[in-house]
Amino acid sequence: MKQKIRIILKSFNHSRLNESCRKIVEELRNKKLILNTAGPISFPTKKRFYCVLRSPHVNKNSREQFEIRRYKKIIDVYSDSKEITNVLLDFNVSPGVVTELLSYR
Repeated sequence: MKQKIRIILKSFNHSRLNESCRKIVEELRNKKLILNTAGPISFPTKKRFYCVLRSPHVNKNSREQFEIRRYKKIIDVYSDSKEITNVLLDFNVSPGVVTELLSYR
């Protein structure tokens, strides 16, 4: 039975995210557990800006600005093997990368 597994990867560091996506796809292709893949598909970068006063009592016009960028990629994997979920759960990605697995039939 063919199933679709969606792997969602999120990170604040785009280079680690790209490296993790490449590792996952290469590992699955080497073990020959997949029929087809779609992705990695990049989602728009979400940016959040913060403006903070440098000192709370003096120099109200002196401020520091910070920015946080969140990157997100999705990989769709099509497989008929039952071992693929165990392989994906045991796979170690780079530190700072969060993964989610969603399974569809």
